[in-house]
Amino acid sequence: MTPGVRPLIAGNWKMHGTLAEALALAGDVAAGVGGLKVDLLVCPPALHLVSVAQALRGEAVAVGGQDCHAAPKGAHTGDVSAPMLADAGASHVILGHSERRADHAETDAVVRAKVVAALAAGLIPVVCVGETEAERLAGQAEAVVGRQLAGSLPDGFEGVVAYEPVWAIGTGRVPTEADIAAIHAAIRASLVARFAGGGAMRILYGGSLKPGNAAAILALAHVDGGLVGGASLIAADFLAIARAAG
Repeated sequence: MTPGVRPLIAGNWKMHGTLAEALALAGDVAAGVGGLKVDLLVCPPALHLVSVAQALRGEAVAVGGQDCHAAPKGAHTGDVSAPMLADAGASHVILGHSERRADHAETDAVVRAKVVAALAAGLIPVVCVGETEAERLAGQAEAVVGRQLAGSLPDGFEGVVAYEPVWAIGTGRVPTEADIAAIHAAIRASLVARFAGGGAMRILYGGSLKPGNAAAILALAHVDGGLVGGASLIAADFLAIARAAG
């Protein structure tokens, strides 16, 4: 953890759940927040965001989107804009997730434009970076993450960065604690060098984060919370990770 920085545990629900399941999960998360010393964020599918935001109104759980378009409005069939997310009750938005970068060919420049749009709409962007397994094995992890940070974060950035090694997402495989610490330290150094508030920006870890490994990972320097995928779909597991951060 970074001294003086309140941890953030964010749940990325991805493309999972009916509306009934989303509301039940939101309710179970809200019921377990008592006594937690962290901030909680859940990011449901866009179709369910309004309903989940309404269900969590007044609760100590923030709601975010999983992506947004760079334009505030326009002829972009199937897309959702940052102002729409804000209007729906979102306070955050995940941007540049490796699944978006891979499945939708999103470049750093595309992510950067989306970050600008999110900030303009008053949203807090959670910007994802991370290397592939081939890049890790080639010794390029820090260089890749550095390049993604430089290209994805605009001048004046204020938000959250999430380090998610692509090869660890949903695989059950996790980098060593030393590897995680090294990347987070490099990210911190990059943020401090470029932004006035870089020393206090939250840097999350994501990639097969679960109750069994959360305490050790979240205790590492510059790991200020987690971006949780599969484990966020089970309220008890998500809350257990949150307790480990506190």
